[in-house]
Amino acid sequence: MIRCIYRAQLKEGHEEEGLELFRQRLNAVRRDMADGLLMTLTGHRWKRSVFLYYECLNEAFHPDRWFAGMEQVLEAWPGADKPRSWIQMIDVFHFNAPESPEHWRRKAPVERRVGRVAHLLPEMMASYIYYHYQLQEEHAFFGPKYEIIAMHENLLFGYQEFPAVVEEPVLPRKLNTKGTPATWTDSRMDLHFQAWEDGHLYFKPVETLFAFYETEEQV
Repeated sequence: MIRCIYRAQLKEGHEEEGLELFRQRLNAVRRDMADGLLMTLTGHRWKRSVFLYYECLNEAFHPDRWFAGMEQVLEAWPGADKPRSWIQMIDVFHFNAPESPEHWRRKAPVERRVGRVAHLLPEMMASYIYYHYQLQEEHAFFGPKYEIIAMHENLLFGYQEFPAVVEEPVLPRKLNTKGTPATWTDSRMDLHFQAWEDGHLYFKPVETLFAFYETEEQV
């Protein structure tokens, strides 16, 4: 099982055209679901950003497998050998990780699959990763099994499922330390986030464009 999170950005003035092209290409996702190559794939939108969260059973696929040929509606990101439409976001936190397809398969219906975004203060990015990696790999406390947070620059994208499932991780922890604060509020996450224009800290939910699971879909 391989979890992937990617970000693309719609070109200004091409938002609706781009969303229609995404919808036209969803049959390719359906085929891979039917063929047992994917367990979950969701798409989310915030302003001109589009986020994909998906779970590959054996091989990590690039988004171009389903959404190729969209250069006319997606911005080209620099920074590699050649510009690309999709940026892979970095997994910076998860409470749990898949040990096998059987371990990861949902045991009860999922009512909502949610994407959310937040911005970190640039000077607090290293601290955020430090605290969250400790929590993650010390198994300091347990949280939602399918929640994951990824980063691109100082933008965080989080994926969640509801109702939340909380389980002890099956995979062993990677740290034998006990550095996570006994009271999580002592990590002062309130000092890490860039406030929204309305003064809100932390994450805000974004639009879900489509959501696929092995036995269901929502478009």
